[in-house]
Amino acid sequence: MHSSHVLILSLCLVSLCASAAPKPNVVMVITDDQGYGDLGCTGNPVIKTPHMDALAAESSQLRDYHVAPTCSPTRAALLTGHWTNRTGVWHTIMGRSMLRSNEVTLAQLLKNNGYTTGMFGKWHLGDNFPYRPQDRGFDLTYYHGGGGVGQTPDYWDNSYYDGSYFRNGEPEPAKGFCTDVFFEQSHAFIRRCAQEKKPFFAYISTNAPHGPFHCPEKYMALYPDQPKTTQAFLGMITNIDENLGKTRKLLEELGIEDNTIFIFTTDNGTAGGMNVFNAGMRGQKGSEYDGGHRVPFFLHWPKAGLNKKYVSDQICHAIDVVPTLLNLTDSRAPEGHEFDGISIRAQLDPRIKEDKVHRYIVTDSQRVVDPIKWRKSAVMDDRWRLINGEELYDMDADPGQKKNIAKDHPDQVKKMRDFYDQWWAELEPTFAETTEIYIGHPDAPQVTVTAHDWLEVPHAPPWNQAQIRWGGREGRGGKYDSAKFQGHWAVKVMQSGTYEISVMRYPAEADTPIRAAMPAGENVPGASRAYRCTKGLAFPFTKAVLKIDGKEIARQAVNKDDTQITFTTELEAGSHQLAPVFLLEEGGEVGAYYAIITKK
Repeated sequence: MHSSHVLILSLCLVSLCASAAPKPNVVMVITDDQGYGDLGCTGNPVIKTPHMDALAAESSQLRDYHVAPTCSPTRAALLTGHWTNRTGVWHTIMGRSMLRSNEVTLAQLLKNNGYTTGMFGKWHLGDNFPYRPQDRGFDLTYYHGGGGVGQTPDYWDNSYYDGSYFRNGEPEPAKGFCTDVFFEQSHAFIRRCAQEKKPFFAYISTNAPHGPFHCPEKYMALYPDQPKTTQAFLGMITNIDENLGKTRKLLEELGIEDNTIFIFTTDNGTAGGMNVFNAGMRGQKGSEYDGGHRVPFFLHWPKAGLNKKYVSDQICHAIDVVPTLLNLTDSRAPEGHEFDGISIRAQLDPRIKEDKVHRYIVTDSQRVVDPIKWRKSAVMDDRWRLINGEELYDMDADPGQKKNIAKDHPDQVKKMRDFYDQWWAELEPTFAETTEIYIGHPDAPQVTVTAHDWLEVPHAPPWNQAQIRWGGREGRGGKYDSAKFQGHWAVKVMQSGTYEISVMRYPAEADTPIRAAMPAGENVPGASRAYRCTKGLAFPFTKAVLKIDGKEIARQAVNKDDTQITFTTELEAGSHQLAPVFLLEEGGEVGAYYAIITKK
């Protein structure tokens, strides 16, 4: 028998045995704003990441793995296997960070294949039904609101230490530094699943090292020669590294490490380490150059022999993760379900010999209400990068992307532009499908909406709680202009009927009058001022006005002690634009930063 036939027969037998064997557990750790160069194993001369480095030395690695240049879009691709722009997630705010309800997540797919699923930390794909993690296939969820601790949808006055986080949607207080808390919660989940002998998927998604830069001082002290902000950024990563090491140790203690697929990756390029080390790349978070979207990816699975250092140089993308994990876990997607990505199992396993397939992949940084063709885009293959449709770089000769050679290779530019044109033409019709917050659904009869998800505002909405305190981006120092509020919430009323709409300046848990000032809160260790350290300014609001679909429905006076103004109105089933505002003495309108909508 030929050796090639022996190899094929052996792989078939391995596959058959794997089908009969217990399904592997899956642990995925993804950090926020940690770039490719922010690890010791990728060459950083300063950072201390011994556990990440040890994992890399015992894992299959993807050296040319790409994501989106910002966080929500990466998460959308990572959890669905679809291009970010197809999923409705191409921004981190402005209603464009909510994963469309028709998307099927990795958690849903694994759950359908017998897994218990849990997520811990940062979700950032929607804070309202049906976009919350508990609506998207996770059995247990424990997370902060919005895109980071202390952002507008998060529990009021959260600031990295001793916060309140949402367990399956309900807030509960916690003690300790947020990263430690999220890992501790994941460990309790892992222990329970191991005791019950159930295969599990643990999605551990840290908000660190995203700013503001807070961490226990002992981690900052590890970097005395760095500026304070860099100390905190690197310290946050070292804290994550320590928790990653604890997680791996737990798996060993529980006797499940051998049959656990352990993945470590990050969501975009560095946001704080570029001045220390950037692995020779151009750009950082938000950039269309490699420094914005090329990130580490390690996969460790001893039982399958993936526990030795192996590095693949083939280009791949976050869209490949879901089909790959379905392949590795012998799980199935529903019949007819298609992915934009492919299984890259062969790239992760050196024993599998397959012919290299040429492919182009695309990433872009839109961060606008509706995508714009070629905006901050990169079309890539193993050798070439076409940037913004105009600049061409040979990555073999110029990995730092310093010399634009588009004029020297017009045929290559044309090939890549043609691919992008076809890609864009396929996705463009989906852009008009606005992701709407469901109102009046039986599974969520009461919904809280926040300014984080305002659409059509001429500037970024107030996305963190410091901005809520001093008046958002519509005014500075307690003074607003006389302009009319232009934004709205895109909502979908699921049942016609009577609704109560309570509008607020501060969230309900703040229990503070709409017109009142608010004292500054306490700071926490780190290099940044906590969002809650901003004093809440008083504003002379006179009336609250309910606007729906551009028309005034009702208005009420705002009195000194009112914490919310409640309107009762009839809503017809269907899509609507909800835009309650507060009126000022000198004229002008300020959007209500929070609203609670209840079906009666």
